[in-house]
Amino acid sequence: MTIQWFPGHMAKARRQVTEKLKLIDVVIELLDARLPMASQNPMIDEIVKDKPRLVLLNKIDLADQEVTEHWIRYFREREITALPIDALSGRGVHKIAENCRKLVEPIMEKRRARGMNERAVRTMILGIPNVGKSSLINRLSGKKVAQTGDRPAVTKSQQWVKMGELDLLDTPGILWPKFEDPLVGLRLAASGAIKDEILDFGEVALFVVEYLKMYYPALLMERFKLEELPDDRIVLLEEIGKKRGCLMGRGMIDYDKVAELLLRELRSGKIGAISLERPNDQFTMEILQPQFSES
Repeated sequence: MTIQWFPGHMAKARRQVTEKLKLIDVVIELLDARLPMASQNPMIDEIVKDKPRLVLLNKIDLADQEVTEHWIRYFREREITALPIDALSGRGVHKIAENCRKLVEPIMEKRRARGMNERAVRTMILGIPNVGKSSLINRLSGKKVAQTGDRPAVTKSQQWVKMGELDLLDTPGILWPKFEDPLVGLRLAASGAIKDEILDFGEVALFVVEYLKMYYPALLMERFKLEELPDDRIVLLEEIGKKRGCLMGRGMIDYDKVAELLLRELRSGKIGAISLERPNDQFTMEILQPQFSES
């Protein structure tokens, strides 16, 4: 499956981010803890350049804690500060301002040496759609100042949000013009970062069941009351469909319905705390290719 999605408002958002960057002290990059690399926009390095950056791994309540710890070590080894947070519950959010101050202390020290007045740290929050930027801003401010939603592309414009030690510049989520790695598109689609209207639920569901078979077989079996996991992923989807009553006339499986059900339960955490990506992941497109070539 090839996913291409770069609406006009996203191209405009990139231009706006580039223009506003000179006003910013530190960039806050918000990633999905379930898929940190897939949710990291490769254009960010080009846009942000040498600005101080703080990485936040959001939605840790939905991610596998052990895998998240591996990701934190992964970023630390690359001299990048990565904080695990959950914007909805507030877990870990209190550490954001402190870490922003540490990153920009050299800048603030120069301002003080010049006799300039102290001011709040100016930050810009960047991230792909549906990664939780608006929820984070609302949590930091203690009130609803940003629109939230369970669908991508809710935020359409930039806004400054002043909150004590931080001045936050919210920005719309920015995807990139082309996913060079098909697995990136599949992971993003599975997480809900891409509008469902442009997806093939069947292909995304085939990726999900194969990934869960490899890394979370026990959770898959427990959630759908399966006694075993068939080798064939289509047969596995059929078994899930039978267990959940996703049937059409004459007992035929409604594949669209079971695929949508699987993705909905994955995204809501009902299957369990699951990470869809890990450092040095052994899951490759070659694992999926035989099935995709048959369909």
